[in-house]
Amino acid sequence: QAQLVESGGGLVQAGDSLRLSCEGTGPTFSNSALGWFRQAPGKEREFVARISRGGITTYNTPSVKGRFTISRDNAKRTQYLQMNNLKPEDTAIYYCVVDIRNPYSDMPYTAAAYDQWGQGTQVTVSS
Repeated sequence: QAQLVESGGGLVQAGDSLRLSCEGTGPTFSNSALGWFRQAPGKEREFVARISRGGITTYNTPSVKGRFTISRDNAKRTQYLQMNNLKPEDTAIYYCVVDIRNPYSDMPYTAAAYDQWGQGTQVTVSS
């Protein structure tokens, strides 16, 4: 069973940076599109960013574009979410995801389109 293991969350102050990592153990990781969702307390799960198999990136604008950067290292089977200038409204559980069925697409898609999910990592930004 393929797994996604996230790390890098924590408690930071507004304006700080964090880098989330997500390592995939399945054989399809490097051939898939990768991405991140987040869910804040009392809110629905929200698309954050996506990177296609070909390296095309898509962001939830205007929420995070210009502050967050998604990247991938296929040799390490790892994707990253660099988050700069964090704001209290970025507080959420962040989930890494894998899209096997649409690897080259740059569409953000809803949560249902993603085949694999990590367990989530908490990011808390204090004001």
